[in-house]
Amino acid sequence: MVAEEKTSKLRDIKETASDAVEIMRQIGTPGVQESMDKVRDTATIAKEIMEALKTPEIVKNIENIRLISENLNEASTKMQNTMKELKETGVIEEARELIKSAKGKINSFGDGGEGSISGQDLRDVTTSIREMLVSIKGLMDELKITVASSKKSETIRNIEETIKEASDTYKEIVR
Repeated sequence: MVAEEKTSKLRDIKETASDAVEIMRQIGTPGVQESMDKVRDTATIAKEIMEALKTPEIVKNIENIRLISENLNEASTKMQNTMKELKETGVIEEARELIKSAKGKINSFGDGGEGSISGQDLRDVTTSIREMLVSIKGLMDELKITVASSKKSETIRNIEETIKEASDTYKEIVR
């Protein structure tokens, strides 16, 4: 039995050595060497990228991107809250109804018949327009408050431009 065990162990050692020789021979083939070179090149590039990501400039850029993202989220939330408040107060719906009313009155000009405009109609139109302008001014004030409480971002700059245009429109209508 001992001799048989020794023979079995020798055979295992011989097979293992033979397998090791085959592996070494395969490693030496051009295809495997080419693959190993690609792996080495990839690892080198990955290491360079990781080192580049640690530079102060990239770290600052990543931090800036994070801050911009937070600011945009805050601005978006504030704008949603403002729009919700405006809807709850009825300012938007009131302005919409006033515009419809004013359009209806304006469309009735010149009919000459049953739908012609009286002095009372003109006063109603004037009152409606005045109320509409007050509503628009209220909307502009709400937007200005929201912008003032938000940090500067591209979205806020666009909102400021919109407010300026609305303000210009308001001033033009008042004139």
